[in-house]
Amino acid sequence: MNSILLVEDDESLNRGISFKLIKEGYKVFSAVSLNEAEKVIDSEKIDLILLDINLPDGSGFDFCNKIRKSSDVLIIFLTACDQEVDIVTGYDIGADDYVTKPFSLMVLISKIKAILKRKQGEKVCNNIFSGDIIFYPEELRVFKNNKELILSKTEIKLFKYLICNAEQVVTKAQLLNELWDNDGNFIDDNTIAVNIRRLREKIEENPSNPKYIKNIRGIGYTWAERCVSR
Repeated sequence: MNSILLVEDDESLNRGISFKLIKEGYKVFSAVSLNEAEKVIDSEKIDLILLDINLPDGSGFDFCNKIRKSSDVLIIFLTACDQEVDIVTGYDIGADDYVTKPFSLMVLISKIKAILKRKQGEKVCNNIFSGDIIFYPEELRVFKNNKELILSKTEIKLFKYLICNAEQVVTKAQLLNELWDNDGNFIDDNTIAVNIRRLREKIEENPSNPKYIKNIRGIGYTWAERCVSR
């Protein structure tokens, strides 16, 4: 599950954005000042920061500069500062995107999904060893006890996303976004459940008591077994 830190001093707007992000399956931390934001960053693993510029205890620009000295965490400015000089400054100091107010929540969510997906795609996924499973991502080949498993296109997508996010909770919304067919064919909750069942039948010794792919009731799934990459 991706974690997002929202730094926005308008408490009503903060609550509204946070509520929408949580519904979309993200873990959300909210702050109304830079001081609060720093405390979150020091104590939590954050994948993306939504950052206002004009905050009660300082400038989001200065905060972004400070973060960029030690971290490549994704940063999207979310601000009423819509002058060209502000937008250029935002990108120059290391923002990954810049969204001006007022904005559409659906457009913001689309931008967040796109930027997180792009970041995920940039990760080098080495060969992964997990229990008696070996995954060769470059070849998209899966072996169990040294015997290759034959997986469908959807099953391999599902398997790759789960194992590359091992020991994290993956929501149904995330899987729907990841497995959306490039040809425009609709993927729904039932399709995910069917492919999870089929995948379990191929990789689990006992599909009714899975070791690898476990349900997280009401949320999604997790690859529960520890993975080693090399």
